[in-house]
Amino acid sequence: MLELNDVLIRGELTTLSLMAHEGELTCLTRCGASPAASPCCWLHAIMGFEPVVAGYVSIDGEPLTPRSAFAMRRMMAFVPASLDTVGEVVSYEPPSVQDIFALKANRQLSISNGLLAEEMRKTGLTGMKAQLLAVASLLNRHILLVDRPATASLPFLRQQADAGRIVVVASNDPSVISAADNVTEID
Repeated sequence: MLELNDVLIRGELTTLSLMAHEGELTCLTRCGASPAASPCCWLHAIMGFEPVVAGYVSIDGEPLTPRSAFAMRRMMAFVPASLDTVGEVVSYEPPSVQDIFALKANRQLSISNGLLAEEMRKTGLTGMKAQLLAVASLLNRHILLVDRPATASLPFLRQQADAGRIVVVASNDPSVISAADNVTEID
């Protein structure tokens, strides 16, 4: 179980609490925000890239701390909305550049082209978005974090949850919100 308990991060005015369980699709959404906007900063907090000012993040009862962040990130796969190299993490420790790229592009995973192509087909997407989601899936991590998933990828994300993963998406898209088992609104 992934838990955020009264978490406050820098730049936010309200705290966030949620419990995301295995086998469920959980959506973080910002009240009244456009679909193009994303509460992705909360996904960064879950990974330990955004400092938690108050409250705590825990996985299976273990709190996320600067010392445990690296080990906990090894339980996660992150799919960004796009693959940008600028402006991702302003300041926090650890992560190293290698940590960010291992999570974002998952470049250190050696996958045969056939396996990757098959997984990309399953995502329902094309191009870089399909590749990012496919590689994150093939990492077979316990927690899958996805920023602004495409509507076409919802059946694939549901399959990931049904396989026993914790799937957390950040989206303001009404179709993504309605497909989620749990929705946490951020004021």
